[in-house]
Amino acid sequence: MPTLDWIPEVHHPLGGGEAVIPDALLYYRSRGTGTGGADGSGDGGSMLRAFIEVDRATMGPERHAAKLGAYARLHAYVPAPPPGTRSRLAVQEESWRRRYPLFPRLLFVLDGTGPAGIHTRLTALEAAARQPALAALLRDAPVLAAAMADLLPHGPAASIWHPVNGTDQRVGWTHTRHP
Repeated sequence: MPTLDWIPEVHHPLGGGEAVIPDALLYYRSRGTGTGGADGSGDGGSMLRAFIEVDRATMGPERHAAKLGAYARLHAYVPAPPPGTRSRLAVQEESWRRRYPLFPRLLFVLDGTGPAGIHTRLTALEAAARQPALAALLRDAPVLAAAMADLLPHGPAASIWHPVNGTDQRVGWTHTRHP
């Protein structure tokens, strides 16, 4: 049986006193097959991790979409070693790479506004996703958005998630792009 767990507001440093703090970090493990996995599952089950950002329309769409840039900086971030220490040790102790074998997918849950507001927020996320600085993040991790109004009746596994790369496709949150 799949297992699900989450931790609220996990601090991820970006250096210079900045940090990314998602609303939640979700852990999901699918049923194992007993073969072991490269994803860190150990029991053959697939382990997915996701940063969750809940948008309750408390900030403008562009400001909320700008969070994509912070996640792109986190994705690219390699901490500078303290003076007099070896670089490799500093990266192992401080980078997201120490916590996760793969960069977690990013899920935006949109709420607090009607259908027109949801559309505006999706459009802002799609526009932000076209920035060249986000290319590596979007290549390495699914970034999806869904309306709370769709999540409640259909559940998170339903094909209600919009990839922010502007496709009209709808996918389940566990969706993985094909190369």
